[in-house]
Amino acid sequence: MIKHIVMWKVRGETPEQKRETAQFVKTAFESLAGRIPGLTKLEVGMDVSKVDYACDVVLYTEFASHADLEAYASHPEHMRVKQVLGDCRIARHQVDYV
Repeated sequence: MIKHIVMWKVRGETPEQKRETAQFVKTAFESLAGRIPGLTKLEVGMDVSKVDYACDVVLYTEFASHADLEAYASHPEHMRVKQVLGDCRIARHQVDYV
């Protein structure tokens, strides 16, 4: 199994706008559940700590194999989500591990 974790800072001029953008990202990625072969677990969370160095959204996913993670990266549903989200994410951090 390989775990794929991505964290983002999102756009927004006010805390309310940032919360709405974070919710949009969360909903978009949750729409992938059950749609991509090899994606065995998907969880999306929004930060509640409100510390200035925290990311706004985290994606936690598990894949049966590294090949499944690679297939996810170019899967049409994943590409659709990336396109829908556009530039609403201003920073991205990623960790993949076994």
